[in-house]
Amino acid sequence: MIYELRQYECLPGKLAIVVERFRREVVPLWKEMEIRCLGFWTTAIGPSDQTLHYILVWRSLADRDARWQTFVEDPRWQAAKAHTELAGPLVGRISNTLMRSASVMEIAQPAWHSSCETPADR
Repeated sequence: MIYELRQYECLPGKLAIVVERFRREVVPLWKEMEIRCLGFWTTAIGPSDQTLHYILVWRSLADRDARWQTFVEDPRWQAAKAHTELAGPLVGRISNTLMRSASVMEIAQPAWHSSCETPADR
């Protein structure tokens, strides 16, 4: 199992737009593509309150590479990104870290048939 921590350092005042883009556009695509997500977080205390963090779960590096490539090449994602960035970019920097469990404690596993839950799912 591979865990991917992704962090989006949003440009000033753009965090809410990025969060909404994930909620409306990205998560539904991920569900369809069976990209599994543990959740999304914003920074409560730290260097920037304009950072969105999320963790994806992959079965293997090959699974990650194949599914991520499918996602970034999807015309629906490309259209959503272009539409939300008509007035300019939203994110100044994206970083990601691929991690493996250190086997210190058991990690709750996401259901392989679902992705991130959205408020509409509750």
